Order: sequence, then C-alpha cells, then structure tokens
Amino acid sequence: MSELTRHGRLRRSRPIPTLLGLVGIVAAVVLVSGTSVLAIALGSVTTSVKPTIDLDPVAGSTGTPSPLPIPDVGAIPGGVNLLLVGSDSGQGDPAYGDRGEHLGDVTILLHIANDHSNATVVSFPRDLFVRIPECDASPSEDAPGSDGGKDKINTALSYGGLNCTVRTVSKLTGLEIPYAATIEFNGVVAMSNAVGGVPVCVAEKIEDEYTGTYLDPGMHTLQGVDALQFLRTRHGIATGSDTARISNQQVFLAALARTMKSDDTLTNPIKLYSLAKAAAANMTLSTSLNNIVVMVSIAKALKDIPLDRVSFVQYPTYTVETGLEPNTDDADVLMQAIAADQAVVPAGVGQGSQQADPAPVAPPATDAAPQPIATAPPAPVSTPVALPDSITGQTAADQTCSAGRTLDNQ
Repeated sequence: MSELTRHGRLRRSRPIPTLLGLVGIVAAVVLVSGTSVLAIALGSVTTSVKPTIDLDPVAGSTGTPSPLPIPDVGAIPGGVNLLLVGSDSGQGDPAYGDRGEHLGDVTILLHIANDHSNATVVSFPRDLFVRIPECDASPSEDAPGSDGGKDKINTALSYGGLNCTVRTVSKLTGLEIPYAATIEFNGVVAMSNAVGGVPVCVAEKIEDEYTGTYLDPGMHTLQGVDALQFLRTRHGIATGSDTARISNQQVFLAALARTMKSDDTLTNPIKLYSLAKAAAANMTLSTSLNNIVVMVSIAKALKDIPLDRVSFVQYPTYTVETGLEPNTDDADVLMQAIAADQAVVPAGVGQGSQQADPAPVAPPATDAAPQPIATAPPAPVSTPVALPDSITGQTAADQTCSAGRTLDNQ
C-alpha cells in the first residue's frame, strides 16, 4: 500500500472557513469591562461551550494554565500559539447537511509574540501534503485514530480529531501549540452577525454558483450567510484555487480587524458579550482554552498590537500533481521569525486579492506652520522580517480588495 493511502482515502468535500472563531476568542476581552458583565459571562458563556478536547501536554507545563484573578484579568504572560480548525461536517446545522466526514478544510495558527508587540496568523492550504503522526482515536469527534503517514493536512481532523491536527501542525512548524479550537458553519454566521457585518472591497466581480456568491465591484458589508459564502467561495476568486481562496479570506480578516479597532466593538460590553457567547456556542475548545479568564487574557495580549504588526500569511508551498508540498526552505524563514517573536512582512498579496486604490489625499492647508512642540523620542521598534517571495499575505493595516472572476472565466 502506498504511503499516501495508509489512512484510507476520504471523499472530497466543500470547504468551510473558520476565521471568525479567532475573533470570538480574542474579543472576549470586553468581558472584563465590568464585574456584572463578567459575572453573567462566567455563568452563561462557559455553559454554552461544547465538551472540550484534551491536547498533548506542552513541555514544561501542566497542560492547563493556572487560573488568573477575576475580575482584574491582565494579558496572558508570554507568547501564545493557538490553532483554529474549521470543520466541514455540517453538524453545526442540519440545513448544511451531515456529509459523514470531519475534515479540517481551514487550518489557521495564531502566534502572539512574547512581548505582545506583534502577531502572525498563518493559513495552511487544505491540499498541503504533510506527515501526520500516529494519533489515538477520539470517539467524541468520531475519529478512528491513525497509524501515521503522509496525507493532506485536512485529513488529520478526521483521523484523530483536534489533538491530531494540533500534533500535525506542531510537527510541521516546530512550534508547541497549547491552545486549539474547532468551529462549525453556524459559528461563522452567528459571529459575523454579532459584530454587525464586515465591510469588504471587491475589485473584480465575483460569481460562484457553487456557494451562491455574486458580488459586483465595490464595497459590501457582509454578515450572516453572506459572510459565510464569501469566505467559502473558491470558484469565484482569481484562479479558483484554495490558495487564492486563502488570500480572499485574508481580505476579510484584515477588514474585520480594522472594524474591531475603529468601531465601538472593543469597548461595548453588550456587543462583545454577544460575540463571545456566539463563539462559545459554536466551537469545541481544547481543555486548556475552556476558561473565560484564559480567553480574556489572550484577548488582552492582542488588543493593543498595532494593525501594521498583525500579519496574515500563507504557508509557502509548491504545486505537485495531486496537491501541494511544503516549501521547506522558505517555511524555515517564516518559522524562525515566529519562534524569535519577530514581526513579519509578506512579500505581497496572494492570487485572490489585490491592493486597493489609494484614497485621494487632501492638499495641505496653507495656514502658518505651528510652532514645534518638544516631544520625547519614540521607543525603538524592531524591523520586521521581510519574507521570501513565496510567502504572500498582508497586514491588518493593508487596504486590499478581493480579485474575483466571473462564470465565463471558470
């Protein structure tokens, strides 16, 4: 039996992204804005959480972080690695159908630097061939276990559940990952509703009859099912590939980050509580993350990072006949920067997006120049690592648009 078939082949399925799950965890910071809000959250949000998944213990830790004081919760000490996996099983809502599989078609790693000065979000293409380690069965996730071998990264969830996916990504990246979560269809819909929609730019018309996504060029505020379908669309984006879909998702993620910063979301306890509750009700968390205080402490570590120091990147690959293989040389550059807690700058946007046209700049005023005011010199800021050409993406500050394609080009 070939190495690629040691696990048995799985029927292909349609992808489901899980990007808003990051927001549901991160945005929990509002829950510390007042004792009454936190008290309600502790009683309501945590009871909404589905049964948790145990991860392998990280070296030097007990596997479950020590509780932090309530309500005075600070930022989590040190850095954070958190894996978010999108399940396409359809179990979140019967309307989407139960496809009898449990593939992880979106796999995203969030890294927060030890000093909380920057964050990097790495997306792994679902068709990326990797070494999947030997994994135990996980009956609660309907996962039979795996003897290990080489297969696509999205099969790890089916073989050994969330813990198997964490072990697979940890083996690929060399990073320890103590926190993880999965999310279903309903989670994306509920959380996009909770934030009141996300404004995204479409540069070229998107037409996708598979997801029912039809968007003209211009700005669109997306929420609910519309947001879900935008994140799922692949045929309506650029080359129609999963790598193009990832860069389209990064357009949404960056716009979402800017929305969270500019609106009252981060200071509105009611709005953030709704978001955290929506996340909890539609996610399966690792045991280490099943604590509202831990969620809040991670959120506090993220909330003050400048938008230009939050980078969304795509794991570098090269194409083979049956999928994608890791570009290990370029991946080493990325992972070494992450391990060293350095900010990174992608080489450019991916296939599914393009830079937005710059907004017109008003001419400078002709009034007399004001007298200079003495100020303290700014604190030194480290120079971000420029990534190789194969590593595309954008920062949260970058204004980008989706590069769509029409039916007659598919």
